[in-house]
Amino acid sequence: MKRKTVIITALLILLFILICFAYRFRYYFIGTSSDPVEAMGNEDFGIPDFCSSVDMDGDGIDDQTDILQGARAYIASNPVYKSRYYETGYPDDQYGVCTDVVANAMRNAGYDLMKLVNEDILSDPYVYDIDKPDINIDFRRVKNLKVYFSRNAISLTTDPYKIGEWQGGDIVIFENHIGIVSDKRNDDGVSYVIHHNDPFQASYEEDILEKRDDIVGHYRISE
Repeated sequence: MKRKTVIITALLILLFILICFAYRFRYYFIGTSSDPVEAMGNEDFGIPDFCSSVDMDGDGIDDQTDILQGARAYIASNPVYKSRYYETGYPDDQYGVCTDVVANAMRNAGYDLMKLVNEDILSDPYVYDIDKPDINIDFRRVKNLKVYFSRNAISLTTDPYKIGEWQGGDIVIFENHIGIVSDKRNDDGVSYVIHHNDPFQASYEEDILEKRDDIVGHYRISE
């Protein structure tokens, strides 16, 4: 009886380890796009690609393209969803949340969202409803980014079916979530979203825009 208990316990531990392993490396197996082969693009709908007139970091790549490339580079690192505080502000390990997709995408274009949000909060803390600003975490909270982008970015339509007004590299904000608009589109021309919503989502790049009814903002960093 004791031997049987030991075997069962060992099998349960092994099963647990396998589940943890599968979860930890799930994106390596499923990829970072929900359906990259069949996904469509601007050219399929006669929508001209948007390129920003601004190149903030002077790398020869416009902001819009830089932000999109930055989002893709970030998810290529296969971040694991976990909310925690960092003294470094930006996570310095492989963990992250939805706001980190946006912060890293913007940093790739030369925008330090941690510094920018902190400066905006200090300039008008009442708008943010913050008594004690914390530069290390304020830029990683969706409620603060709602305020920041409404004050510092170009506001665009929140109607996902106005497909010509959505471009890869835009920022989309939901009630309690945020992501970067992809340059991939579904069969109706609705844009995919590059995001990190929870530990169980199937892919970092998904066709979710028309499936949600909580879009509260759609922004572009520069013209």
